[in-house]
Amino acid sequence: MNTGMRPLLMLPEMLTFGGGLLVLIGGSFLPRKRQWWARIVAAATLIGVVVVAAVGMAAPDQTAFEGAFAVDTATAVARITAAVGILMVLTLAGDDITATARESETYALLLFSTAGIMVLAGTDDLLVLATGYLLASIPLYGLIGLLRSGLAAEAALKAYLIGAMFGITLLLGVTVLYGISGATRYNELAAQLRGAPAAVVATGVVAVVAGLMFEAGGVPAHFWVPDAAQAANGVAAVFLTTVPKIGALIALYRVTTVLPHTVAWPLLIAIFAVASMTLGNLAAYGQQDPRRLLGWSTVSQVGYLLVPITVAGRSEFALPSLLFYLVGYTLTNSAAFAVSTALPDRRDLDAYRGLARARPWLAGALVVALLGLVGTPPTAVFIGKLTTAAAAWDGDYAWLATVVFVNSLLSLFYYLRWIVPIFQKSEATDDFITGDWSTATAMVAAGLSLGLGIAAGPLWDVLAAAPR
Repeated sequence: MNTGMRPLLMLPEMLTFGGGLLVLIGGSFLPRKRQWWARIVAAATLIGVVVVAAVGMAAPDQTAFEGAFAVDTATAVARITAAVGILMVLTLAGDDITATARESETYALLLFSTAGIMVLAGTDDLLVLATGYLLASIPLYGLIGLLRSGLAAEAALKAYLIGAMFGITLLLGVTVLYGISGATRYNELAAQLRGAPAAVVATGVVAVVAGLMFEAGGVPAHFWVPDAAQAANGVAAVFLTTVPKIGALIALYRVTTVLPHTVAWPLLIAIFAVASMTLGNLAAYGQQDPRRLLGWSTVSQVGYLLVPITVAGRSEFALPSLLFYLVGYTLTNSAAFAVSTALPDRRDLDAYRGLARARPWLAGALVVALLGLVGTPPTAVFIGKLTTAAAAWDGDYAWLATVVFVNSLLSLFYYLRWIVPIFQKSEATDDFITGDWSTATAMVAAGLSLGLGIAAGPLWDVLAAAPR
């Protein structure tokens, strides 16, 4: 693998952060009714990121800044998936926040956080991990609180306090691992941690994993997710339940590849996985607000995504299944939230009665998204869950594969609580006034989720060929 400074290898991250600065400064000079220009600039930036990342996938694996940042298939997939996820968020903004007082600031915060998420996905150094974490996390607090309401203020404060606590936990873990190894580069850590005291290594590992769980939205740092999904505007809700997971979980995968076997880190991550998927599913049962239901669903999805990380280095399916699941989940979850954004005043599951008759295409997109989150064939998340379970089985964690299937079956019942009213007849005449941009986003995202599940082979071949 080539080494050196090579700053141009981080061009997508530079473009994303630079685009955020341009949107922030330029938006200050635009009248409220012309803030959509900021959205055009942000979208153009992200399209450029997708192009650069796609071209870079053809090159061999390399590192930038003397091995601190890896440019490989996982990094490229993270860049493209995050950029596509934000493009869908920007499309939703056409209905949700257009001509509002904080429109351009919202786009800037989205781009700044996405730059941090991309840094997280590619980092091969503990110090860069901490930097990417902070850059990804801090804009989240502002995004949640942009909607001026009591619920949004409460959700923003909860996210800030939990984020600060787990950010300190992450920094503590980084400090402990550096203190016992004298190294921050992952390749050096792998060599130094083998002879270090197991108890001290375990302390550092637990702290780092727990810190990354805040960014991913999983147990034990999950408490802010349902509140934020319910209280924030649609743009922020889609983003915070989808894109941050990409960087956090790929970063966690990279960390686990250098951990010594003197510490039972696979069991630790397996516990987090089971706790996240089970608690998320159980808590979702009692939810009547569709966005809060999706917030708890997000917690459960983190549990499934942690499964391949549990068997990192033990199964050849671990990395490709994680990457494929992240792509499929980004599309599917975005489709579900896009429907709720298209119908912003429908904050009760029963309020969706008659949707299939009044808006059949929107109802179809919602059904595809919800059944996709369950893991119903032939959607992309079905392939993701199947391959993650296969990875667990291949890595001698058959019991964990069983937990995945059991929890997937359990999740069907609370998703049905939303699906059934769609096809029931409404007692009142209801026109279901929807936003055009949100409706289009929901249909496109659901269609891509379905199409990716049907034609999963080519993408899987690319991911499976990536070096572990």
